[in-house]
Amino acid sequence: MTIETDATPDNTVSWRDQPHAEIERDGIRYTLLGTAHVSKTSVDAVRAAVASGEFDGVAVELDEQRYKAMNDPDALAKLDLVKVIKERKLAMFAANLGLAAYQRRLAEQLGIEPGAELKTAASEAIARDLPMNLIDRDVGQTFRRAMHKLGFWQRMKIGSGIAASLFVDEEVSPDQIEGLKEGDMLESSFGEFASGSPALYSALIDERDQYMAARLRETSGESKHVLAVVGAGHLKGIANYLASDTREPTALIDELSASNKKKRIPWFSIALSALILGGFAWGFMHGGAAFGKQLVIQWVAWTAGLTALGGLLALAHPLANLAATIMAPLKPFRPPGLSSGLFGALAQARLVRPTYADFLALRDDALTLRGWYRNRVCRTILVFMLTSFGTIAGEWIAIANGARHLVG
Repeated sequence: MTIETDATPDNTVSWRDQPHAEIERDGIRYTLLGTAHVSKTSVDAVRAAVASGEFDGVAVELDEQRYKAMNDPDALAKLDLVKVIKERKLAMFAANLGLAAYQRRLAEQLGIEPGAELKTAASEAIARDLPMNLIDRDVGQTFRRAMHKLGFWQRMKIGSGIAASLFVDEEVSPDQIEGLKEGDMLESSFGEFASGSPALYSALIDERDQYMAARLRETSGESKHVLAVVGAGHLKGIANYLASDTREPTALIDELSASNKKKRIPWFSIALSALILGGFAWGFMHGGAAFGKQLVIQWVAWTAGLTALGGLLALAHPLANLAATIMAPLKPFRPPGLSSGLFGALAQARLVRPTYADFLALRDDALTLRGWYRNRVCRTILVFMLTSFGTIAGEWIAIANGARHLVG
């Protein structure tokens, strides 16, 4: 295995002057070309590599979803928002919007669409009738596995960070831009969290290195010399796994694609529900009916009140706000994952149905606060987020107040 990182100082672009690695395995030669996701030089280098005639197959660090988004501007217009909500994927959809908004800010700031070199690799391969394979893991699956590995407070921190990225229209920092020149789009987007969380780093980077190395082995087919275009931040990891990993690729891909939902017991939700119900029972038993009733009223007032406030801030439809508000105090009786915000968003999507024009304008509207309130898709996500945050805030305030009364 060889890894080269030289770069020529002149304006002549040769793919061999870019970071790359070459691995021979099972009679197939793999050339990994490390690129920067915000570099015109990387675009030119990719184009030159595919046009060189040295390769009989091309692999690209994209998943099906991102590939379609790059090549089909109307892809979002085909989305069934109600289905997304029912399948409890609205949080992932919001995360994707946050990532898209981040990419658009980069494009406007730097004059190049992030990931343009990946799109170029795919289109050039197809134009030359070369086999082209998408080797990255589904971005939604990556988010789900990342969240699965984190605790409640870490998930809340990332959720609030995503929410802030949706509302704040600010320039991308120089450090983030430098990270994209050397690293990975997802890592840069959530770099602040990934740097302090080994679990998040594993899901965003290391797991995907393993996944993409396995995909290269699985999809090489009849090709004898494959060009794999990947972010520079993945170059070393993929090269190492491609050279030395002895696990069967199909089984490894299945393992790294699994959500493992059935293996996870929602201990935190169970404990919180037990704490709430236990507090009510203690209040009735030791403080009498009047005291127990007071605890219940406070719980309902805080959770329902702040949820309703969240709905008002989101300009939710009155009935959608009512649905979220009614469900908010029922925390101890709701199955895990069925948040008040989910009920509010589902009602909002049914009562104020997004139009085709809303989906077409989604990318642009997601860049501004005004657009979030104007666009019906964005408004539904606002209802989900703000009512959910309101419920969570109400729960903790009510628990704190109840604990103070119980020990007072």
